[in-house]
Amino acid sequence: MAKREIIIPKGMESLVDKFHYAPAVKVDNTLYISGQLGRDENLQVIEGAEAQYTQAFENLKAVLAAAGATLENVVDLVTYHTDMRDIMRFLEVKNRYFTKDYPAWTAIGVSALAMPGLLVEIKATAVL
Repeated sequence: MAKREIIIPKGMESLVDKFHYAPAVKVDNTLYISGQLGRDENLQVIEGAEAQYTQAFENLKAVLAAAGATLENVVDLVTYHTDMRDIMRFLEVKNRYFTKDYPAWTAIGVSALAMPGLLVEIKATAVL
């Protein structure tokens, strides 16, 4: 059986305790990252679309770092959006984080996310 390791970045322990999930699971050299949101470690939703998108990417970076990885290791990105009309602003933020060696990317419109006020959720797979 493949070795399985739960990845919990510093500052995300309360999320694990409250919602009973793993921010990421490492199996062999693949890292499966749970959806990252535009909220802080106190579970407060960040105000403003661009700021919320940025926070979601910063949370993604934190999970990657806890596994010894960076955004360059991301091979697949799935984003869930409550308003697809704002996809171009999201793309501007995404392009600050992925400047080369782009991952595969799927953007999906949804009616709601886990908490009121959330605009995006970012799920990723990385190869270490």
